[in-house]
Formats: sequence, structure tokens, C-alpha cells
Amino acid sequence: MNQPQRNLVAAIDPVKLDRLAEVAIKVGLRLREGQDLLLTAPVASLPLVRRIAEHAYKAGAGLVTTLFSDEELTLARYRFGHDQSFDRAAGWLYEGMAKAFSGNTARLAVVGDNPMLLSGEDPAKVARASKANSMAYQPALEKIVNFDTNWNIIAYPSTSWAKQVFPDDPEDVAIAKLADAIFSASRVDKDGAVANWEAHNARLRERTEWLNGQRFHALKYSGPGMDLTIGLADGHEWEGGASTAKNGITCNANIPTEEVFTTPHCRRVSGHVVSSKPLSYQGTLIDNIQVKFEEGRIVEARASRGEEVLKKVLDTDEGARRLGEVALVPHSSPISKSGLLFFNTLFDENAASHLALGQCYSKCFVDGGKLTPQQISAQGGNQSLIHIDWMIGNGQTDIDGIHADGRTVPVFRRGEWA
Repeated sequence: MNQPQRNLVAAIDPVKLDRLAEVAIKVGLRLREGQDLLLTAPVASLPLVRRIAEHAYKAGAGLVTTLFSDEELTLARYRFGHDQSFDRAAGWLYEGMAKAFSGNTARLAVVGDNPMLLSGEDPAKVARASKANSMAYQPALEKIVNFDTNWNIIAYPSTSWAKQVFPDDPEDVAIAKLADAIFSASRVDKDGAVANWEAHNARLRERTEWLNGQRFHALKYSGPGMDLTIGLADGHEWEGGASTAKNGITCNANIPTEEVFTTPHCRRVSGHVVSSKPLSYQGTLIDNIQVKFEEGRIVEARASRGEEVLKKVLDTDEGARRLGEVALVPHSSPISKSGLLFFNTLFDENAASHLALGQCYSKCFVDGGKLTPQQISAQGGNQSLIHIDWMIGNGQTDIDGIHADGRTVPVFRRGEWA
């Protein structure tokens, strides 16, 4: 690391960075003694990765294996790679990851790359590479979406990402601001971070228990630009905060998290809705998304910016035009209060109630771990190569729960829990 890089790293509070690493291991993963850990991260996040490895081994990790990505290496492919290479992906790597997860290896991902890295590249190549990667990743992804093992995602404030969020500030100032925002949203900005997460998980659990007790048949959304009814999958189950994986370990998959979520019925969604925040997707900012649903499927889609990319996403496969997740987030969430657009779904989805196109989570069904893919589909669960969250909630959003007999119960009023 050269001196300029050291100066930029110095802008990040080392105490809070260490807390984040500790929370990732003790709350995000709850890593068990003897359990291996597979960690993916951008090279820029090395200061955090080193601290994660330290806390993992202190917790008794068996073996910590790290796979690094690099922005310049990614760009080299798009600028110098042969055309046919964009229809290929490292399937052998993902098969190995799937084998590791089957063997009870925990999964930790650190995000932090420039969210607009590919904005200047050929969108057709980006779409082809994304689809090839999604197809190759399926063996490993299935282990994650089916919650076979404990997994977690956290973030590191890289220089390139910080300059996207704070473009008018010098690099060191932008990094310090993004670091503080990450630490605050991740609840590691104060002492007692692990205990703070236990209290936060308890609050989210209260929400999920209430919703699961209601057993709503559907949710009705109303507000500016939205008149949407989302049927809920048969036997759906609400999740939020900490969840228990099939290996018996209770973990927090996302840090930060403010949402409670479940599986919609992919064939019972109707009406129209407009996005409340831009979606940053593979180097393209997709803004003012407007869609119309009929019988669960998006039949009309527009965007004031990034519409071409949106339509390519919707054409990925049959399930890409249907919903795989519905999530409730109060407008007063800390990330919403920050007023920042992070250009990163891990954070932006926790600023507003949102939907996800594509693949559903099997854990969002009663006894989901015992259901076959065919049974999940029969109960309304969606299947797709993609899972993309986009925000629809705001301070004027009302949501009603609808029972099978037609009775309605207020769930949200003006963006807050009713």
C-alpha cells in the first residue's frame, strides 16, 4: 500500500471498522467453532477483510478462504476481451462454492466496488456477461436462497464508491462520510454493537410475529402513483432480522437491515406502481420505473432513465417479470433519514418498502426447507435467474392487509407501521 492509499484508509475510523468486522462474524454469521468461511471482497476492502479474518479465527474458524475482485481487472475484460467470452462464466468456481456450502462452509460477501463501474461499457456485453454469470452461479445461489448455510453481506467504503455518493468532496472527505454512513446504518457507530443488534433483531421479530399471526391473503398498496394489490403465496412466512439456516445457525444475512419480507404469489399481482428511488443496476441508474401488473406478470414497463436496461432485465427469463419478494420498511428508517442514495441495493432497499423481481426465497414458506421446487411453485413461489430489489415506498404510502374473507387491517399509514 503506497502513501496516498494509506492516507485514504486513515480517513476510516479503525475502531468502528473493527466493530463492523466483529459484528459480521458474531451477528451476521454467528460463526461456529470449526466452521470454514468463504469470503468474497474487492481488493480495496483489504483493511476490513484482514479484521474479519482475525475475528473469524478468534471465533474458532477452521479455514478462511478469500476470493478478491478488482475494478481494473473487470474493466480489462470489457475493453480487451474477445466477444465470445461474454457468454461464458467460471462455472467450475461456482460448483466449488456450492460444494463448500453443502459442506457447511459459511459465506461472507463484502461489497464496495464502484456501482457505476460499467456505465461506460457496451450494455449488450454487460447484459450477456450478467446472464452467463447468473446461469453459472445457480448451483451456489440455490444454497444461498434456500438458506442451506449461514451467510452475510456487509460493506466497505472504497474510494470509487465514495466518490459516487459524494462527488463534490475530496477523496478523503468522501471516504470518511461514506464510512460514517455505513457504520451508522450497520449499527456499529456506538459501543455495544453486538447487544444493539440483539435489540434490533427483537424489534424486527415482533413485526414478523404479528404479520405471521395475521396470515393475510394479500396486501393492498395505495399512494401517489400506486394502486397495487399483491397476493401472498400460500403458506408464506414473514422473515426479518435474524433467521435460522438449515444448518441450525441463526444469522443476519444482511447488515444493515430494516426490512421484514415474505414471498408474494407470483400469479396474483395486479395494478400499477412507480418506483420511489432510483435503482442502480450494473452501471446503469434506472429511474422513475413505472410498471403495470396483470395476473402477476409485468405487461408494461417504462423508466425515465435506463429503460433499455430495465427491459433487458425483464426479458432475462419468464420469472423476471414476476415478483419473488415483498418487503416492508418504514419511511423513518435510519437509511431513509440519512437522505443518501448509496447506489447499492444493500443500503437503498432499507430506505423504503420494496419489491424484488425474480427468484423467491424458499425460507419464506412455512417448512420451506422441506418443500421441493415444484411445491414452492405450486404455492405461488417464483423462479428466475435474477433477484433485483427496487424501492416503491415513501412517506405517503398506505398498505392494508387483506384477509381471505375480505376483511382489511391497516399495516402502514403514511409510510409508517400502523
